[in-house]
Amino acid sequence: IPELIRLLTWEEGFTIEEAVRVVSRTCAYTNHTILAEALEKWPLSYIERVVPQLVPIIKELSARVAEKYTDARVQIIDEQKRVHMAHIDIHYGFSVNGVAALHTEILKETELHNFYQIYPEKFNNKTNGITFRRWLMGCNPALSDLITQAIGPEWKRDAGKLEGLMDHMEDSAFREQLLSVKGENKTKLARWLKGRGTEINPDSILDIQIKRLHQYKRQQMNALYAIWKYLQIKEGRTPTRPVTMVFGAKAAPAYTLAKDTIHLLLCLSRLIDQDPQVSPWLKLVMVENYNVSSAELLVPACDVSEQISLASKEASGTGNMKFMLNGALTLGTMDGANVEIVEEVGADHAFIFGTSSDEIIRMEHDRSYNPMEIFNNDQDIRRVLMQLINGYYSPQDPELFRDIYNSLLNTQSSDRADTYFILKDFKMYADAQRRINEAYKDEQWWARTAMLNTASSGKFSSDRTIEEYVRDIWHLEKVKVEV
Repeated sequence: IPELIRLLTWEEGFTIEEAVRVVSRTCAYTNHTILAEALEKWPLSYIERVVPQLVPIIKELSARVAEKYTDARVQIIDEQKRVHMAHIDIHYGFSVNGVAALHTEILKETELHNFYQIYPEKFNNKTNGITFRRWLMGCNPALSDLITQAIGPEWKRDAGKLEGLMDHMEDSAFREQLLSVKGENKTKLARWLKGRGTEINPDSILDIQIKRLHQYKRQQMNALYAIWKYLQIKEGRTPTRPVTMVFGAKAAPAYTLAKDTIHLLLCLSRLIDQDPQVSPWLKLVMVENYNVSSAELLVPACDVSEQISLASKEASGTGNMKFMLNGALTLGTMDGANVEIVEEVGADHAFIFGTSSDEIIRMEHDRSYNPMEIFNNDQDIRRVLMQLINGYYSPQDPELFRDIYNSLLNTQSSDRADTYFILKDFKMYADAQRRINEAYKDEQWWARTAMLNTASSGKFSSDRTIEEYVRDIWHLEKVKVEV
């Protein structure tokens, strides 16, 4: 925005008033996350060194806001001489949108509430979408062909037509074909992993969490569950069906706790593989160098889609949509677009758990959460956490996972412990996993629910998302293109 104003004033002869007016009718702001690191704040002194030509414009924009509003929380340059980039966007743009219904409500009610009070007319929602051309037609041609045989090719242009699969819900032959396609995709993934030195059982429940590795996405909770499951199997409590847990992720190079989590997963994988009592029932795989190409193999093969972020933290998510489209069942919290996925498929056809977003926001505000209380009163959770510091997974370095342990309990500063409420939600998560193992025994129910997920996923096409941006924000003129 400051650069566009500079171009209009310095190079096109606009007055500052004219430039601000044009820019304010031209620029729109999409917020993709509420995480603090994404709402950029730059020291004014740094901007003065890097783009000195923009500093007078930023100061002018800030002064206009300060003259109009006294609330310190909506200023562009704050008392610490930091420039809040998102604040420029909100004040000098005509639209502010979130990328899932829950996310937009959180922006209005908490994160950007002070701006919403000033500009309620600017706020709107545009739920994210995915391109079906890549995430079904491209990466899962067998399922794509089966769908076309059943309902014709129109769904490729209009994803809403996938609802036609509902008419085949009670067709047992079609359900068998659906299960066969899933089996083929799992076998294909198993061959690919074997070529990379990892063997999995394609007949196991394939439980997959692939996304950026971040504490709010709670890969740590999934890792703790692997420890829980390992201990259960060691005690003779085996699942009704073998389970393969697959992780894939990238993280910032300096994100030490993310690296520790990857290290823990690798140590768990090795321990499980070397234990003849556990390995027939449990497998843990960390996909090396995870990227979109590997996702195109993982998504079609998935049975259980892990979407377990702390409620109120995930803006939307799109992996949840890719898995849903390919007939995976969602294991997740009521967070981001999971809320809308559950609205489409029904609560009986997803495995939902966890503390609500409203309750999380309240507890964060009140600082009322005490993970040490859970640790002291729940022997199961205490047993799992103690595994992190007894050297069981790292005999050469018993303190290797002390930082993960401390991040969950942090006895030195309990108000910062377990920032993402892993211990609070853990037992509910474990129970959801138990329900999955039970449900998977009913092959026909699982096939119907997988079909329902695919049939209900039309809303999450990027075609719909882009159409909404075109109509409500960009106001582009439609031009008919002959194909």
